[in-house]
Amino acid sequence: MPALRIAVTGATGFIGSHLVPALRRNGDSVHRIVRSRPDPGDIVWSPRDRRIDAAALEGMDAVIHLAGENIAQRWTSATRRRIRESRVAGTSLLASTMAALERPPRVMISASAVGFYGADRGDETLDESSAPGDDFLADVAVEWEAATEPAASRGIRVVRTRFGVVLHPEGGMLQRVLPIFRLGLGGRLGDGRQWMSWIALDDLIEAVRFALRTPTIAGGVNVTAPTPVRNEEFTRVLGKVLGRPTMAVVPAFAIRAVFGEMGDATILASQRVLPGRLLEAGFQFEQTSLESALRSELGS
Repeated sequence: MPALRIAVTGATGFIGSHLVPALRRNGDSVHRIVRSRPDPGDIVWSPRDRRIDAAALEGMDAVIHLAGENIAQRWTSATRRRIRESRVAGTSLLASTMAALERPPRVMISASAVGFYGADRGDETLDESSAPGDDFLADVAVEWEAATEPAASRGIRVVRTRFGVVLHPEGGMLQRVLPIFRLGLGGRLGDGRQWMSWIALDDLIEAVRFALRTPTIAGGVNVTAPTPVRNEEFTRVLGKVLGRPTMAVVPAFAIRAVFGEMGDATILASQRVLPGRLLEAGFQFEQTSLESALRSELGS
């Protein structure tokens, strides 16, 4: 496929630090959008001050927006404000800036999350047509996605990628639980019945590249494997891959005591999400078996 000129926010984060090299290996010219200490070719911005080098975005083929405050922390009122502002303000600045360009990018891929659907969806099967939830993370995701509207109104193809739980030992949930499981102290969380919508990091990267080059993909897009699992199954499979017992149980009240509302909204959340639009567009997942994905990511 023809090489693209792509600007990327969040390029040094967990996903961005793997996506940027993958894009460059495939011949794309990638320009990081950074807050400070830019390298040659980087684009400087300050979402808080609503400043960005708009001229540097002129003529780009695509913008990939990944930046946002980490949600894996206890939610004080200040943390809640940072989580919301880091997503909504940055997205609004990018979208409005792109909309005002003479030669705007053809596509904007803006990260979102399956938190869009809310934490307590039980066994309900969710696809891109499902209604959003009504808790804090769902409200943030709705505002986050809505902030892309200036770009969409300008005729830019906007893809709102709703990421599931990304499996990779260097970041996200897997990085946090691996030390516990390797000690043989891993176990299910709460009653273990909550659904977990996961995706291998390599599949996520390929899904983003696929969305960049597939003109029929627009709007909300679930970026999850087509085989979500319950927490009790995830626990059993990870223990099997590591060759460790998984007899421990972390009760829900203990999770709530340590993590507060964040524990309910993420650790105990039940979201059975399917990637309807990716499958309809012909995307092929490399990893649809949780065990195979974990063995690939962990080299087991």
